[in-house]
Amino acid sequence: MSGVLLVLSFPRYGHPAFAWIALVPLLVAVSRANRLRQGYGGPPKLYAKAEAGHHEAGDRTAHGRSIRPFLLGVTTGFVYFSGTLYWLTGVMQTYGGLNLLAALGTQVLLILYLAAFPALFAWMAAVLIAGYGMTGLLLTPAAWVLTELGRTHLFGGFPWVLLGYSQATNLPVAQIASVLGVFGVSALVALVNAALGAVVLSQGRGARTWPAITAAAVLIASTGWGYWRIRDARLVHEGTPIRVALVQGNVAQDDKWNPQLAPRILERYLSMTQQATRQGATLVIWPESATPFLYEDDPVGARALRALVRDAGVHLLFGSDQIERDRPPRSYNAAFMLDPAGRTRGVYRKIHLVPFGEFVPLKRMLFFVKPLVEAISDFSPGTDTTMLSYEDHRISTAICYEVVYPRLIRQMVLSGSELLTTITNDAWYGRSSAPHQHFWQAAMRSIEEGRYLARAANTGVSGIVDPYGRAVIRSELFVPDVLVGEVRLLAGRTPYARFGDLFAYLVSLLCAGAIALDWWLRRASTARGWFQG
Repeated sequence: MSGVLLVLSFPRYGHPAFAWIALVPLLVAVSRANRLRQGYGGPPKLYAKAEAGHHEAGDRTAHGRSIRPFLLGVTTGFVYFSGTLYWLTGVMQTYGGLNLLAALGTQVLLILYLAAFPALFAWMAAVLIAGYGMTGLLLTPAAWVLTELGRTHLFGGFPWVLLGYSQATNLPVAQIASVLGVFGVSALVALVNAALGAVVLSQGRGARTWPAITAAAVLIASTGWGYWRIRDARLVHEGTPIRVALVQGNVAQDDKWNPQLAPRILERYLSMTQQATRQGATLVIWPESATPFLYEDDPVGARALRALVRDAGVHLLFGSDQIERDRPPRSYNAAFMLDPAGRTRGVYRKIHLVPFGEFVPLKRMLFFVKPLVEAISDFSPGTDTTMLSYEDHRISTAICYEVVYPRLIRQMVLSGSELLTTITNDAWYGRSSAPHQHFWQAAMRSIEEGRYLARAANTGVSGIVDPYGRAVIRSELFVPDVLVGEVRLLAGRTPYARFGDLFAYLVSLLCAGAIALDWWLRRASTARGWFQG
C-alpha cells in the first residue's frame, strides 16, 4: 500500500495529497513487526532493573536483527520505483535494441538497487521504534532523509522522484525548499506521515495528541510562511529583465540523426528562431543535441548558426555533441553559447550522465545488455560547472536529467549564475509520466535557488518557471512550439544557496547518532545483566 501511494504522489497520474499518507502503512507494519506496545507515548526506560534490562536488551536486539522490516521496505521500494519508472522498459526496447526479456531484467536490477534505500529506511525505523518507542517513530523522517541523501550521491546517484518532489506543484509547502532544499520538503512530508502513524498505533489519548500537535504546528508554520513568500513575490520585480525564447523543435527520436533529414531539421530550427526574434527575444534556447550535426566539426552548419545570430542580433544557447580528439578520443554531451557576433561565449559539458542512456555501468557484469552498449554513445562526463556569458551577466545550463541534482545547480549559482537554464530531449519517454516528472523536478531548483528557470525540451515539456516554482508559460507534448517570455537575471542568494544541504546532513547525523546510542545502551544493558546474573 505504501508503494502504491508513493506512485500516486507523482505526476502524470498522481496527486501531491497522496504523499502525506504514503509512508503510514509501512511505518505501521514495521511497528507491528517490532511488537511495539500500543499506547506507549514516550521513550522507553533505558535503565531498568538488571533482570528486566537484560530481557529488554535481548528483546530489542531481536527486533533490530529482524529481517521482516527490511523485506517490508524492499516490497515498498519495488512497487514505488516500478510504478514511477515503468517507462524504462519501453525506452530500452525501442532505442536500446534490447528484447523484452533483457529490458525487463535490466529494469528489475535497477529497481532492486533503488528499493534497497526504502529497505534501509524500514530497518532503521524498526531500530528507532524498538529503541525509543513513539519518540523513535517521530525520528523516522531523519532516516528517510538519510536514505534519500544516499540515493543522491552513492555510485553517481539517481535522485529521481524524491519524496519532496511530490510537492513541486503544492507551492506553499514547496517554498521551504528555499531554506532547506528538497530534502527539507521530504522531511516535512515524512514527519506528517510519522505523526499519523503514531495516531494509528497509539491507544492513549495523550500519546495520540502530542505527535499530531507537533506535526500540525510544523506544517501550519511552514505552509503559512510559504503563502507569505509567494505573496511577497519580491524576486519577480528585482534584477534585469530579458526576453527568452524556447524553441521546441519536436523532432522524432528516429529522425534526429538521419543525414537525409538534417537540412530539414536545421531549417526548422532556423525558421522558429526567426519567429522568436520577431517577438523580441534576445536569448534563444534550443534543446539538448538540437543540431543534426557536430557544431565544431561541420563548417556548413556552424556558418548557418553564426549567420543566424548575427542577422537577428541574439544570443543562442543550443545543445550539440563535442569530440575531443585525444588518445583515445572523448565524446561529450555539450551546450554552446553564441553571442550576436557569432562568437562562442562558453561551452558546458554535461557532468552527470544518464545510466543506460549515455553510458552503461558495469558493462562486463551486465553481459545481456550488449545491444544497448552498441546502440548508445559512450560519453565522457564533464568536470566543470562552466558559466555561459550573456552580455555582462553569467547564466548556467544543465543538460537533461542532471537538473535533478540539487548540489550541482547550487554550485552553478555559487559560481555566479543569474539565470538557470536546462536543455533536454525527452522524446525517449513518449507520452509516459517521465516528461511531467522531469519538468516539475526541474521546477524545484527555481525555489531552492531563488532563480528563474528556462527549460527547452525537444518534444516538451518546455517552459519558464519563476523563483517561486510557478510555471509562467509551458508547452504541450509533441507539438512544435516557440515560447517567448520574460525572465529576470537575479544575483541574490536564498538560505539554501548559502548553506546547501546542511539540514539534510544534520538530520542524517541525528538518525545515525540515535541508532548508535541505542546500540551502545543495549550493549551496556546486556553487560549489566550478565554481571548481575
